[in-house]
Amino acid sequence: MEWSYLVDAEAAGGRLDGVLAKGLSAFSRSRVKDLILSGAVSINGETVKEPRYHVKTDDLIVLVAPEPEEAEPLPENIPLDILFEDKHLIVINKPVGMVVHPAPGSWSGTLVNALLYHCGDSLVGIGGVKRPGIVHRLDKDTSGVMVAAKTEQVHQHLSAQFADHGRTGPLHRAYTAFVWGTMESARGTVEAPLGRDQHNRLKQAVRRDGREAITHYATEARFGSEGWEVTRLQCQLETGRTHQIRVHLTHIGHPLVGDPVYAPGYATKVNRLPEVPKAAVLALGRQALHAAELGFEHPKSHKELFFEAPLPPDLAALEAALQPYDSAFAKS
Repeated sequence: MEWSYLVDAEAAGGRLDGVLAKGLSAFSRSRVKDLILSGAVSINGETVKEPRYHVKTDDLIVLVAPEPEEAEPLPENIPLDILFEDKHLIVINKPVGMVVHPAPGSWSGTLVNALLYHCGDSLVGIGGVKRPGIVHRLDKDTSGVMVAAKTEQVHQHLSAQFADHGRTGPLHRAYTAFVWGTMESARGTVEAPLGRDQHNRLKQAVRRDGREAITHYATEARFGSEGWEVTRLQCQLETGRTHQIRVHLTHIGHPLVGDPVYAPGYATKVNRLPEVPKAAVLALGRQALHAAELGFEHPKSHKELFFEAPLPPDLAALEAALQPYDSAFAKS
């Protein structure tokens, strides 16, 4: 596995191990140090084995790490908020902080671990393996509605619906987002191709050579007073790229409240908030994004199903803290 990182002026002068650990959050600092000592890191094409090396602006750091060992997910007795279940599929309301699938750094405590335990023998198998069929994902710190298949056939049917993104079929996905600034238009569309950020491989960015990405939004409420504004949006996806909503809203100048990756420069916005909303934002510790609605056709009954998940406690507290500053925006 290969990661690259271009040193900017802010990181210049820092130790190689510290800069890499901060820029590539998949690794701990001690793990980064071991990889540097093993010769896995190069700077501008030359191997560097000194963790204390001080990097310079525009240094191109490349880390080539060995592939992670395969791990078999184990069933874990983790409580689930189940919205619907039958022998074909299960719909859950994913909590904040839960990773969907086991990955380096998160081999346990994931949604897959929980589904393996809960579904047990009702899992017929996907690809010859007794596991739940994950057809879409939510970021670790994005809450909301998800569906998983229990059989190969149902998995294929649901996957086709998600691949269509509701363009010709019944799939419907809507997210509630709280963003910085006043969204002047009642409705709009962001159409900007997305690809991996050239300076940080863990981020996505708008790129001319990226994959098609389309997000529709509708303004639901506006909040604000002198010096600060927050807008509540409903976002619908016409494509399903990684971090799509987060990147698109940042691209148009309205990053998600609390987003630690795509809105790090908005700390000054938080400081301008009145005491109660400020406390609610600081308590989030994550992006203010929630998968509120999911609709799809049941692969067996062919009935159209629709599910809603209320705002989780942290976002409900944020909205309650903003309510006294409602700008009385009327939906249109």
